[in-house]
Parts: sequence; structure tokens; C-alpha cells
Amino acid sequence: MNRIQFTDLNLSKPLLSALDDLGLVYPTTIQHKIFSVIMSGRDVCGIAQTGTGKTYAYLLPCLKMWSYSKDRIPQILIVVPTRELVIQVVEEVKKLSAYMTMEVVGVYGGVNMKPQAMAIENGCDVVVATPGRLLDLVLDGYLRLKSIKRLIIDEVDEMLNLGFRSQLTKILEALPPKRQNLMFSATITEEVEKLIEDYFTSPERVEAAPTGTPLENINQQQYHVPNFYTKVNLLTLLLNANEDMTRVLVFVATKVMADQLQDELEPTFTEKMGVIHSNKSQNKRFEAVEKFQSGEYRFIIATDIVARGLDIAEVSHVINFDIPEVPEAYIHRIGRTGRADKKGIAISFVTEKEQEFMGQIEGLMSYKVPEVSLPDDLEISDVLTEDEKPKVKMRETLIRLPKIGESGPAFHEKLAKNKKVNVKIRHSDKMMAKYGKPKTRGQKKKK
Repeated sequence: MNRIQFTDLNLSKPLLSALDDLGLVYPTTIQHKIFSVIMSGRDVCGIAQTGTGKTYAYLLPCLKMWSYSKDRIPQILIVVPTRELVIQVVEEVKKLSAYMTMEVVGVYGGVNMKPQAMAIENGCDVVVATPGRLLDLVLDGYLRLKSIKRLIIDEVDEMLNLGFRSQLTKILEALPPKRQNLMFSATITEEVEKLIEDYFTSPERVEAAPTGTPLENINQQQYHVPNFYTKVNLLTLLLNANEDMTRVLVFVATKVMADQLQDELEPTFTEKMGVIHSNKSQNKRFEAVEKFQSGEYRFIIATDIVARGLDIAEVSHVINFDIPEVPEAYIHRIGRTGRADKKGIAISFVTEKEQEFMGQIEGLMSYKVPEVSLPDDLEISDVLTEDEKPKVKMRETLIRLPKIGESGPAFHEKLAKNKKVNVKIRHSDKMMAKYGKPKTRGQKKKK
């Protein structure tokens, strides 16, 4: 059976030339399944795992239907959750529009807004944006949405997880009512369903794989470990013992944990590791990714900010140093490896407390992740972090408070002689009190 090729799709010559330059011949499942649906003009909800090619799945038909306008007012709006993803989508638009007279602008927070505003005012056809910065530009009058014909919301479940629901709602309400809505997500949560119900018109659902299904080309494993420092020892042991761990993403739960793990590993892996989380500057994050891609960094320690936001090619291993509390986050993490029909390995370090989270993940996938025995030469640490130490419960001693009216006044009553009473005393009475008999002031005798 012959595989479908891009030339079999109704693509324009400029797009086919760009794909040829990129060496792309065969569309992925989501790309060929969704192409005709988007071209029909219907609203679409695409359900696809990370790494299935959904960026080109929406770009190819949208760029095919784009028409040049001398006004250079944006016709296509793409909303994504992170600044890293903005940069990458802009690059992909530029690659596909290499033979088209199209201008694309990317806007995101954390940097000066003025250059972005000037780029939009100079004229563009496609805007790629994070929700917060997009709303700022609209409210300040730099960006007009009246000509938007197609709205694409990518990684919508991640945006809702990051708390962007309010911004998304305001953006949707500011757009012209006559438009095509395209939404892409790896999972469909209740919040996503509500957004679809409120703002989409009978959307067609296109799935590349059922939600929560583990990717077939990813070998998943789990180790049961007692604590943080044993996890550090296990990670060090695996990296030293396996030369095939050439490009490893290590996911942790928090920014503090990322920095703590970096401190523990730096003496052993100096200049071979990078760290990415939201407290790192934009330049530091981009630098870490570039060194990782070039092979200078063997592994990157990251929070979930990069589970969706970075298109990192050929990740050999994903290590869940911490197990995410949200089951869907696990799917996004492991989706960073095993891409483009290549095999990948996902390893999870699970403490007793995290076994509950792992059980929820396995329930979502309907798949039991195989447990692997700990290496014989692994050093089991008995040192605990502050978070792992048992909390000592102090005995509460209740002090009986006096009831109102139970105790006397704060001060003693004054002695009678010290009381000041505003009473006028006659002179004769004063003399009587002093001498025991009335005294006069030398009254004149009557003659």
C-alpha cells in the first residue's frame, strides 16, 4: 500500500517547494487527516500528542488559504502558551512561507513591548503570541483583530493549566464573529470542553491517537526509590553507566528542586548540563537549548515549562525525577522522546508518596509501566531533605482563658479620702469639722 505524500494534498506550488527544501515527503497522521477538514472551513479540534507534527498540520492549510493583502493587517492569529513556542512557530512559518510574500511577527512577555508593537504596525500577515502579551497589544491599540480570518489555539490544555483562561476568553470575545477556529491539544479536559462549547461552532474532532494512549515507540520504565538523595545517586549512576544517554531531559516538579538538583550534580557533570525554568532569563533559556541541541550539554534539568514549549529534536531519554501530580503532564513529558518514528526511553523515579500519582497516570493510559529493579551498586541514602523529614507534632496545651466578669477591675477602688467630689463646702462647716465648734470671721457686734 502506497503512503500518501504531500504532493497528493491540494497544496500550492510555493508550499510544495518549501517542503521539498526541508526534505519532507510524507505527512504525519494528523497532518493528512486534518488537512481537508480545515480546508472545508469548519471549526476543528485536533487531538494529538506532542511530536506528531501538529504545527504543520494547521500551518499548511492555513497558509494555503491565505491571500495577499496590501494593507498587511493580520489574517492569521496563533496563540501558544510559552515564549519558546512562539519563537519556534515563527521559525516554522518562515520556513513554509519561503516562497511567499508573507510577514510573520512573534510577540511574548518578559521583554520590551515597543519593538513588538512597531513590528506589528509596520505590517504583518501572521501573528504568533502568548495570551498575556497579545491582550496587552490589543488593549493598547497596537494590534487590530478585525481582519483575523483564522484563529489557532495550540496547546490549549497547557494554557488553561497555566491560568490563561481569562485572557483567552477576552481574546475570543475581541475577535470578529465570522472566523474559523482551530484548537489543538494533547488532552481534552473539562475546561477545554467548556471553551469549545462556548466559542466553537460544531467543531470537527480529529484524533491522531486516543487521549492518554502511550506512544508505542517509547519504552517506559519506573524505579521505586526512597528519597531525593537516592534519586540523585541513581541519576548519576545511570548517566555514567549508559553512553547511549546522549540527549536527556530531566523533569522536576519545581524551580527550587531544579536548582537543588543542579547543585548536587554540578561537581560530577560540570559544563555538561543546563537548567531551564521560569526564573531563568530568556537568553539563558535559549542558550541552554542551543547547547543541548548542539550536543555541548548532555542533559537539561527542566520544569514542565519545556514539556510543551520546546521543539527539541532527537531526545534520547526522558527522566521523570519527580512524578507530576497532573497525569496529563506525564504524557506531555514523555512525548519529548520517541519522535519522528524513532525509539525513545522514559524513566520515572517514584517514591512511596509519588506512587499514588503514578497510579493515576497508569489509569489514564490504561497501561502498567514496568518496574525495574534498582542497580546492585546503587548507594541508598538515608539523608532526608527538609520536605522529606517526618513532621514532629507538638502537644497542644490549652490555656483556660478567664470568662468575662470572672475577674475584678484592672485597678483598686480609691480610698474615700482620695475621691474627688465636686461638692461646695461652706466655711462654717469647714470650721466645725476642724475645731469642733462653729467659728466666725469676727462678725461685728450689734450695738
